[in-house]
Amino acid sequence: MKKITLFVIALGFIALNLAAQQSDALVRINGGTFTMGSPSNELRRYDDEGPQRQVTVSSFYMSRYTVTQKEYREIMERNPSVFKGENLPVENVTWFDAIEYCNRRSLKEELTPAYTISGPWDKRIVTWNRNASGYRLPTEAEWEYACRAGTTTTYNTGASISDDTAWYNPNSGNTTHPVGEKPANAWGLYDMHGNVWEWCWDWYGTYASGAQTDPLGASSGSYRVLRGGCGFSPAEEVRSAKRYYNNPSYRIISGFRLVLNN
Repeated sequence: MKKITLFVIALGFIALNLAAQQSDALVRINGGTFTMGSPSNELRRYDDEGPQRQVTVSSFYMSRYTVTQKEYREIMERNPSVFKGENLPVENVTWFDAIEYCNRRSLKEELTPAYTISGPWDKRIVTWNRNASGYRLPTEAEWEYACRAGTTTTYNTGASISDDTAWYNPNSGNTTHPVGEKPANAWGLYDMHGNVWEWCWDWYGTYASGAQTDPLGASSGSYRVLRGGCGFSPAEEVRSAKRYYNNPSYRIISGFRLVLNN
């Protein structure tokens, strides 16, 4: 009986420790309304960054850092990154890799996977159960809302960015850097500008006009959205509103961060 009691207590400590680690790794992002997109006079603005509109997002949890190579290898048992290092962000991952990681990590932590993947390899279809408890990618709106952290300026650091606040060209040395070396934004999120591009859930397409709540982007497409720029990007390419896109099966200096529903 004593052994059973001690075993139960040990399990309780393990569960509490896991919950504490998860809580430390994730930041609660309180929902709100913000102006998404860039104004017409913003430096190096692209047409796909407008029109600006009011977007409301619900509360969610987002990882403080992009997924590291250590975290990725522990779940996927491989490391596709070009620049190797345990605490470097995993990169050179496809959008489908990121989706698979979310599902596998969810199962490992006994959460309900957010995604269902079906179809042949070259025509995979991914559907998202929005009520699932498991890990997922941020929507593009969630990503920009979290990046801005209440700011309306070109960057979450203000009208400009510097070597002290982000990894980008020319200070990166054409390589990635360990997560969290630059200051966090006002909401405790690191490396939202630069280091690696970050995959989002959305299909790439033109923005809908008018106010929206929890938008999911285009209903279909050929490319998925990336945000944030990377260490090879000039300052204009790491702006809060900057959009990029790629084939979901292609690999570039792209990583991702995790989201959990509130």
